[in-house]
Amino acid sequence: MLSFDKYSFNLKLLKSIKELEFNKPTPIQDKVIPQILSSETDIIATAQTGTGKTAAFGLPIIQLTDNKNKNIECVILCPTRELCIQITKDLTSYSKYIKYYTIIPLYGGTKVETQIKSLKQNPKIIVCTPGRLNDLIKRRRLDFSLVKYFVLDEADEMLSMGFKSEIEKVLDEIPFDRKIYLFSATISEKVKKVTQKYMKNPLLISTSSPNQAADTVKHIYYLRIKIRGMI
Repeated sequence: MLSFDKYSFNLKLLKSIKELEFNKPTPIQDKVIPQILSSETDIIATAQTGTGKTAAFGLPIIQLTDNKNKNIECVILCPTRELCIQITKDLTSYSKYIKYYTIIPLYGGTKVETQIKSLKQNPKIIVCTPGRLNDLIKRRRLDFSLVKYFVLDEADEMLSMGFKSEIEKVLDEIPFDRKIYLFSATISEKVKKVTQKYMKNPLLISTSSPNQAADTVKHIYYLRIKIRGMI
């Protein structure tokens, strides 16, 4: 039996989990997954890259959303095109065996018309960068009326890149009763201000000491020594 069985995921999700060889939940997954599945609480989670946080929010959200209707139920906001594509790839692999379950990425640097066409696939989840999402909002191409879950991934990085106003514009568009799940390597003052303004009695989850790197990330450093007489 897979250790992920304890979360009562449906059989199609468990099939994907087994195929991906997720044998044991990481600490952040083990703390976040049951909270999303059973709680109505907003969540602030401190997690480094490489700790499995995409599965921590992705698996339970896929479990909870209804692929039988045509509405967007989850919006995931992240700082870069590369991360947007990676999250979409991961979530697509998790939902591989669920019929009609579509996740699409929306990011800048490519034709907006192409992405507008992709919205006709009736995605359950959209994974977006702040600038492109706000562009599509201005064009009135998105219906957020039934959004239930809003994920801010790498929140500290997004805010340090100057996306505060774009994030707030999105938060003002989605329903008031949505759940917000914020993931950040650090809880900076900018992150605190967003949580205080938009989140309702959030649960704080932390699995590592501040500034501690993920165990799965290997760090290598080189010493450069200058020797007299050598170029």
